[in-house]
Amino acid sequence: MLTKSLCPVCLRVVPAEVYEENGEIRIRKRCEQHGEFEDVYWSDAALYKKFSAFACEGKGAGITQTKVERGCPYDCGLCPVHKSSTILAIIDLTNRCNQRCPTCFANAAVSRRIYEPSLEQIEAMLRLLRSETPPCPAVQFAGGEPTLRKDFFEIVRMARDLGFAQIQVATNGIMLAKSVDFCRRMVDAGMHTVYLQFDGVTEEPYEVLRGRKALKTKLKAIENCRAGGVKSVVLVPTLARGVNDDQIGGILRFAAQNLDVVRGVNVQPISFEGRIDGVQRSKMRITIPDFIKLVEEQTDGQISRDSFYPVPFVVPISKFVEAWKGTPQVEFTAHPHCGAATYVFVQDGKFIPITDFVDVEGFIEFIREEAEEVKNSRIGKMVAVGKIWLAMRRFVDEEKAPPDVLPSLLDILKNGSRSALAKFHHKTLFVGAMHFMDAYNFDLKRVQRCVIHYATPDLRIIPFCTFNALHRESVERKFSVPFASSSASSSVEEEAMEEEQALLSGSGEERTEGE
Repeated sequence: MLTKSLCPVCLRVVPAEVYEENGEIRIRKRCEQHGEFEDVYWSDAALYKKFSAFACEGKGAGITQTKVERGCPYDCGLCPVHKSSTILAIIDLTNRCNQRCPTCFANAAVSRRIYEPSLEQIEAMLRLLRSETPPCPAVQFAGGEPTLRKDFFEIVRMARDLGFAQIQVATNGIMLAKSVDFCRRMVDAGMHTVYLQFDGVTEEPYEVLRGRKALKTKLKAIENCRAGGVKSVVLVPTLARGVNDDQIGGILRFAAQNLDVVRGVNVQPISFEGRIDGVQRSKMRITIPDFIKLVEEQTDGQISRDSFYPVPFVVPISKFVEAWKGTPQVEFTAHPHCGAATYVFVQDGKFIPITDFVDVEGFIEFIREEAEEVKNSRIGKMVAVGKIWLAMRRFVDEEKAPPDVLPSLLDILKNGSRSALAKFHHKTLFVGAMHFMDAYNFDLKRVQRCVIHYATPDLRIIPFCTFNALHRESVERKFSVPFASSSASSSVEEEAMEEEQALLSGSGEERTEGE
């Protein structure tokens, strides 16, 4: 398959080929100036083909802010070429941080500049996202470390008041580990989910990926979330071969043991920013099929490779709810090879994937047909509910199913609301992976279907992978100030930098930040 990619040296668009070889899917490209580059795209060709079958074309961007001038991926904003609207928006609140990770996208300590949008800029970005059609439903505050901002709770309240159904914070957990009250104030402000950096259940991965021991901090952060009323923590490991690929089973078991507060494990295979040689890439590169294989092996087959489906697999559910309600719904029309996920129930210490007792493919096809019937014939809602209820029994093995699964699924279809989804999530553990691209495995066909977007102070909406590969530096340079002259150099900033220096020097290695 022919596509377009980036030269990892000059970042120019170059022709590329995605092809199969020895059971793998690989990507190959050549830059006239810098030569040929090759990398693994997906490590399992059979799974690649299975996921390809669920590709779904989006309706286009939920909003267009830029014109097509230089071409994809340089015109991000979103431009008219983009095929999917925003499912999850990311707003970087700051590039300040209280740790320095070798794998980080942004760091004030390295750039010596402070990027920290004002409250007015953040409000404008949030309003822009809510003006999309349909309105962006979810926002994640990131950084840097977003919890360092003094006005953090005010920003969360702002998002709540503007109607975001899901408000998240991506955090290293240090501020949460320090204070139960901080966690409680997050909840009171309207925070729904904590995306917690969590690379393993032993200290070794943190020393490699974070430059310090950090497991005690993570455990204390989760404990404080529980005490502070946080109901949803998602563990987010950065997965690298030879670093923490032996930890997947342990992370899943840890999540299952803390299901009262941990709602999911969302793995992010490592992306390589900057120049890195082929040997090092090959050594650490890990793809979604590798992750799925690790899950199967490290759960003794309880969660098998057949349990996972691509992101756009659930699009028929959105179409059904849209036909039912008569209002546009967000559709998960990401590229089928961007991510994979499943839901598992935990019963008597064992994992039971939803695919063990639900014919998910048969059910989704049925919902696809029902959406068309509801849309075209406008059958009564009670008739539609009756048909679905009867049909569910065809697709669900009730003897294998945990209690109350049928009512939960029906409630999601009938209401399509956050509360219906929340009830279902509280019975299950989400297990997924999202593989963000770097310049080596970059594929413009994936970019154009991206559903995770950054909002920027100049009121652009930029796909995740193009932002980090191409646009981050220019955006931060345009809206940042030199470190020494920043008004953000407050006592909070000084404390954060002092703590970072202590950690880097080793004096904080055995210290738990919550103490």
